[in-house]
Amino acid sequence: MPLTTPTRSTPREPVTSERSPLTVFIAVTLLTGVGAGLGGMLLALLLHWIQHVAYGYSIDHVISSESFLDGVSGASPERRVLVLVICGLVAGLGWWALYRFGRPLVSIKKAVKSDDPRMPVVSTVVHAVLQIVTVALGSPLGREVAPREIGSVWAGWLSHRAGLSAAESRIMVACGAGAGLAAVYNVPLGGAVFVLEVLLGTFGWAALVPAVATSAIAAIVAWMGLGNEHQYTVSPLMLSTPLVVWSALCGPVFGVAAWGFTQLTTRARAQAPKDWRLPVLALLNFAIIGGLAIAFPQLLGNGKGPAGLSFNSELTIGLAAVLLVLKVAITAGSLRAGAEGGLLTPGIANGALLAIVLGGVWNLIWPGTSSGAFAVVGAAAFLAASMQMPLTAVVLIVEFTRVNHDFLIPILFAVAGSVSTFKLLAKAWAARSATSATPVAKPAGAALARNTVGGN
Repeated sequence: MPLTTPTRSTPREPVTSERSPLTVFIAVTLLTGVGAGLGGMLLALLLHWIQHVAYGYSIDHVISSESFLDGVSGASPERRVLVLVICGLVAGLGWWALYRFGRPLVSIKKAVKSDDPRMPVVSTVVHAVLQIVTVALGSPLGREVAPREIGSVWAGWLSHRAGLSAAESRIMVACGAGAGLAAVYNVPLGGAVFVLEVLLGTFGWAALVPAVATSAIAAIVAWMGLGNEHQYTVSPLMLSTPLVVWSALCGPVFGVAAWGFTQLTTRARAQAPKDWRLPVLALLNFAIIGGLAIAFPQLLGNGKGPAGLSFNSELTIGLAAVLLVLKVAITAGSLRAGAEGGLLTPGIANGALLAIVLGGVWNLIWPGTSSGAFAVVGAAAFLAASMQMPLTAVVLIVEFTRVNHDFLIPILFAVAGSVSTFKLLAKAWAARSATSATPVAKPAGAALARNTVGGN
């Protein structure tokens, strides 16, 4: 048995501050990074393989230079509808069976705050695989929750087997989530900051060192199957005075939009059925998305397609506006029907599309900025506010796009405005809810952990 020295509990450590031997903690940290990296890599490979089979492009190569949007656009309209109908069947029957026969799911956010941070292994794995399969088939929700859940469930099991204390186990479960994110998107710094800012709420050394280590290890491990690639290939963008002024002025607009989006998605997810209605609504929802995809193939998938087009200035203002409205509608509709997935990449796409529209109007007043530059800034602002993670959003957008360091200036201006506005709206809504005699939805900020960053 390892020797430990009990100490008094503090308000931040309500269970115990007992520490395991350093060698054991280091071993668990290393294995968490490796396991999360392998899990993220395998999920990404599964997603790519299903995409290629479903839409019939580059079938001989799971990883190719042809993007998902290219493959969807090249598929026949009939095939798009058929694949989305299959997606509805998988989503409806899959999640209905999971809720009916599986153990209750535990979100990452809840696990990190629990005395016993372990998550049900089989139910969590099934939940993650269902997300990957449905996103690969065209679901508009994000795929980032699945690798986070796999990393967390692995870290929780490993911590329990190694005999780590409750406090250390919570740190490792959070690190497993960040490492999964780092692996699937090749964002080692973003994964670490996500752990510290969103899940643990501290940048102390006890959390910072394992967070950085696990995310770096996971990203390197995932290179074996996914390569050292970044998410978006963005043409060189120029910083300009009009862009900086626009970022400061439009930051609050992104905050208002993000608040509205979280209100909509929170209510949609809260009203989602888990009984026999789930298969029916899921089939209907995805059949409608398949019909929309006949004219707008950009709608299919987690939002990477329209975001990439926005970053490279390949969308007109009119098309961006249409895609934005439809993207928000099908995202909320899919959550309302009972489908599961993240809102990180949909948030990036929404911010980029909204920025194309706002930037296009701004260029009529003060021309000289490319629409791609507006999109990068808008994506960061919307993501930061909608998921209430300003530092993580900035780091993720920089790692996703590899934009010039100078772009931090407009990005930070926009993020500051959007997050501040979001918080003001959430506070006002909370005050209104407290004084209202009729039941209203929970404030977006309070429900955000469950709706987006927390997991399920």
